[in-house]
Amino acid sequence: VIERPKVLCNAKTKKFVMLFHCETDGKYSDAKVGIALADHPEGPFALLKIERPSIGRWPENTPEELKDPKRIAFTRSQPPVSNGENPRTKELSIVGADLPIGQQSRDMTLFQDEDGRAYLIHSSEANSTLHIVELDETFTRLDGPCHRAFPLRWMEAPVLFRHGGRYFLMMSGCTSWTPNAARGAYADHIFGPWTEFGNPCEGTNPDNGCGPDLTFGAQGACVFFHENRHIVMLDIWNPENFIDSRYLWLPVKFQADGTFRLPYVESALS
Repeated sequence: VIERPKVLCNAKTKKFVMLFHCETDGKYSDAKVGIALADHPEGPFALLKIERPSIGRWPENTPEELKDPKRIAFTRSQPPVSNGENPRTKELSIVGADLPIGQQSRDMTLFQDEDGRAYLIHSSEANSTLHIVELDETFTRLDGPCHRAFPLRWMEAPVLFRHGGRYFLMMSGCTSWTPNAARGAYADHIFGPWTEFGNPCEGTNPDNGCGPDLTFGAQGACVFFHENRHIVMLDIWNPENFIDSRYLWLPVKFQADGTFRLPYVESALS
């Protein structure tokens, strides 16, 4: 299963590097990242490896209580917890239990900063916490500096972009293929601290009647910067026939208070 593939062009290696969420058992328990390379953006891509990020490496802002050996041993003795919001996860140290094999990675995105550095942003710790991992100069190593963000907020579908020196994230809650209210956040550094400011969506999608409480019936996928504007691409999932899922393309509107809005418009060029 290949989900949420993202591609960056590496200026040093001249390779197009694809990272994607990879599952092989049909149970969403692998929680790994696939990495593939190509000489052209349309491929063909050759699989390089499939692995989890941060093998043997603690996120740099891991609280000391999550490093407690007793808590880690207790976590390993428990059956797997749900990847949706639940009270049990708060008692565990999933980050500690997964340290030797790498951190779980499900919904993910890539972001390349103005200085050329690239980052993997992914749902981890049974989807309860986002991880932000700096990639190496080839964009193929997942063992760089890592920070946890939004602990125990159960976020997925992260979309990260930058404007005016500030970093922005749009995310969703964890309700599987069912849409929910988007969440917005900003930070002055990519590793945070991050500040949430609520749902950035405004308006209603006339095709399905969904408003901000359901993110127009969609879920964030990525952001493109085109003709001096940021355009968010969103997935409109069709669980009955995934190949028939559709997309929304909506322009970001930056606000004087340092946040952003995502209004529904019929034309992103209007």
